[in-house]
Amino acid sequence: MLPVALFLATCASTFLVGGWVYALSLMTILVCHEMGHFLQARRYGVPATLPFFIPMPITPIGTLGAVIGMDARVGDRKALFDIGISGPLAGLVPTILFCIIGVHQASVDVLRDSGLQFGEPLLFQFLSWLRFGPLPEGYSVYIGPMAFAGWVGLLITSLNLLPIGQLDGGHILYGLLRRKAHRVATFVLFTALAGIVAFGLYEWALMLFLVFLMGPKHPPTTNDHVPLGTGRIVLGWLTLAFIFIGFTPTPFKF
Repeated sequence: MLPVALFLATCASTFLVGGWVYALSLMTILVCHEMGHFLQARRYGVPATLPFFIPMPITPIGTLGAVIGMDARVGDRKALFDIGISGPLAGLVPTILFCIIGVHQASVDVLRDSGLQFGEPLLFQFLSWLRFGPLPEGYSVYIGPMAFAGWVGLLITSLNLLPIGQLDGGHILYGLLRRKAHRVATFVLFTALAGIVAFGLYEWALMLFLVFLMGPKHPPTTNDHVPLGTGRIVLGWLTLAFIFIGFTPTPFKF
């Protein structure tokens, strides 16, 4: 069965990259994220596949995450919103937990010039500040495998929350704005392109190309006029805003 084979392969690839603590922590995050989508889809009677995990041992993180096959045109506006938001919220629970525990276990040492360094999203910077306070000049925080898994979880969740097409953020945005989401998604896409060119962030070029292929538009649901209610609307915007504290534009520094 392909989903099982890919799951085991991703367990192996993440283990090769970071050891068993990293592999167990990151796979917990990914499984929670994907099962959030899957179980919510089952609840609404929307056909969905089991998650397809993507092993990638040649990358520093060992995986490209996972995807679930689902027909976004099946189900109404509320179903689409709930299915789209359940994955990120379910994945963020272990992600933030591993970040907190991992930063607590981290250490401060003299900054080394050699080796791979990782950019810090605002949430990670805040947790580091709570743990260590302001760092002296020339020092840096060094994290272990659990915190690294939390860091990867922040990155993957933030990328999935981009409000474009059929990414999780695209599902959420369409649930919030319906057809008006197309204009917002197009604006975000071209703003990202301008940012990549202006700041020389060419490591994101491949992902941007794939997003362009997917397209910014989201297909309509079976009923776009079902109301979401105030609670869902507030939760949706807060979840999309997580990008600002969970994403780092330069995740890897050589």
